[in-house]
Amino acid sequence: MRALVVFESMFGNTQAIAEAVAEGLTTRMDVELAEVSDAPTVIADDVDLIVVGGPTHAFGMSRPSTRQSAAEQAPGGLISKGAGLREWLTALDRRPARVTAAAFDTRVKNPWVPGSAARGAAKHLRRHGFPVVTEAHSFYVAGTSGPLLEGETERARNWGAELGAALLATR
Repeated sequence: MRALVVFESMFGNTQAIAEAVAEGLTTRMDVELAEVSDAPTVIADDVDLIVVGGPTHAFGMSRPSTRQSAAEQAPGGLISKGAGLREWLTALDRRPARVTAAAFDTRVKNPWVPGSAARGAAKHLRRHGFPVVTEAHSFYVAGTSGPLLEGETERARNWGAELGAALLATR
């Protein structure tokens, strides 16, 4: 079994979560981790699971304007410098028959701030015909540029392992 984990990250927090999810998945399957600008837009026939994640910007997935704003807040530069997860999902070419999907995001933990990049990504995945196997998942940061809240990478690692186990149980 094989998984593809695709992430968009501005300050490194979403990348750290993607790496932890990939690490959890490796307990059950082979995993390819790709930053969104390096991710394939044609999903290989041997991929069983695609997991996508990005930061929540302005209540959803990033846009060129929100990425520009993030760049202005990152004196050392951004991790994902080009097109984002939204554009990558739009560009997806085809879906092999047995591929399932899941989505996650990073966002500030504040009950008064609505929105989720993961919910938007899951909606895009469904439109492309991917069965989404679990509810969109959020991991939390302390502020716009982070850091991740304590325990979030371990929670992501566990979520990845659970995803892998659930997929194996259905195959």
